[in-house]
Amino acid sequence: MMATGRGGRSLMGPLLAVNFVVYLIILGLAGWSLDKYIDGEQNHPHLGGNPSTSFMLIFALIAGVTGACCVVAGFLHYKAWTSDSLAAAASSAIISWAITALAVGLVCKEIILGGYRGKRLQTLEALIIVSTVSQLLYLVLLHAGLWSRRYGPGYRSSYGT
Repeated sequence: MMATGRGGRSLMGPLLAVNFVVYLIILGLAGWSLDKYIDGEQNHPHLGGNPSTSFMLIFALIAGVTGACCVVAGFLHYKAWTSDSLAAAASSAIISWAITALAVGLVCKEIILGGYRGKRLQTLEALIIVSTVSQLLYLVLLHAGLWSRRYGPGYRSSYGT
């Protein structure tokens, strides 16, 4: 039997590592693509795009930065594993997921508009969608302690107990 509060923790470490790598790749691809887009190289074989591309790239960069910062807070919570660290990890995770979900909306718009999209742009689109799903799974794992102490620390009041 697992120790009390360790059920969600066994999945959280690998998920945080995967999220960190995905967000770093998003930052690299979005930064490279935005640089080419600003330089007027929309016809680059690996870029392409349509009118929504610039907005998607900006939101991808913002999502990558907030996601990477969220993972850092998540690693600190993973190490401390207390209700106090849970508050910081959960608040940054919710904000990061919301911004990543906005980026997914722009990815959908870019796909709907069509046109030529290079391989790196398609890879970026796929990674943004994957990061949204994995960030949502991370949020569920963070809040699993609300349902049972077996899954981790929850938001518990220290008053009157």
